[in-house]
Amino acid sequence: MDEELRIHSWPCSYYLAPSKQWISGKLSLTPHSIKFTADRTGELLVDFQLSGISEIKKESSHLIFSSLTILEKDTKHWFSSLHPNRNVVFNVLEHFWREQLLSGPEGGAAGAAPEWGKGKELTGMLEGSQKRLEDTAKVLHSQGEQFDNIMRGLHKIEGDMDVADKLLTELESPSWWPFSTKLWKTPLESKPKETPSAPDPKSQEGILLRIPVIVTQRTDSNAKPGKLTLLPSGLEIRDCNSQLLHRFESRDVDDIRVHTPYEISIRQRFIGKPDNSFRLLSARMPEVIPVLEMQFSKKMQFLEDALGFAGAGKSPQADLGTSIWRA
Repeated sequence: MDEELRIHSWPCSYYLAPSKQWISGKLSLTPHSIKFTADRTGELLVDFQLSGISEIKKESSHLIFSSLTILEKDTKHWFSSLHPNRNVVFNVLEHFWREQLLSGPEGGAAGAAPEWGKGKELTGMLEGSQKRLEDTAKVLHSQGEQFDNIMRGLHKIEGDMDVADKLLTELESPSWWPFSTKLWKTPLESKPKETPSAPDPKSQEGILLRIPVIVTQRTDSNAKPGKLTLLPSGLEIRDCNSQLLHRFESRDVDDIRVHTPYEISIRQRFIGKPDNSFRLLSARMPEVIPVLEMQFSKKMQFLEDALGFAGAGKSPQADLGTSIWRA
């Protein structure tokens, strides 16, 4: 267990099929594998690669107890009594599993080439779906332009008919009639031209880096999927629906703590009210930390589990073997 960095550990129970009983222990996540160790005997009962997982689901055991199931090479593993709760464990495991599939064979362990085919297949499906969405958006945009042209044509026809109706009314009036319809005409109200709104400089700001993350805000125990965006002027944290949770301007960030190569916390201090802080966990965090170190060099703080990564600046697996979240 100590040979590879342990990203996270959760107390839980594992269903041992041969003896048909639940064993209490700890479920541990490393950058490339999932392990379960029994509390009483210290025996390693589960140890398999993330790339070998076919499915992660939320299910119920005995129709009552909430459980998490992991399908690995036609073997279904059951985990229950998860702490702090099942949703947190599911979100973290699913995040690292997806990133492992999409990272390619060089990001996985040796001998994981056959499992890489699954990630490649999923990537191909995502690219195909994205291509179809882009084609659909282009067709809808073209149809929208056609509707706009039709509406402009209808408005022009309506305006021409109004002019023709006024001319016919003037022609039908007797020449000796002193009160021409022109006397009753009022100048048309001139509509002020709509001045185009000035573009928001923040919306046109270039993106330095954007990665998927697991977001925990303040003392909330519910870790939820989201996105972290690095901008020249600050940071943006969004949820899985791309709704903005918070934007940190560069001057608002008081400190960034690097707990491990995969987890950081960002804090903005306030006087007289709670600090505004977010804790972010991501499989791609090693890509972000060097950028943050350049942008917030004086505000970065590397904790004990991340000192090796700060000094080496290389592989985050070197000389690291402790958990990042204390159970």
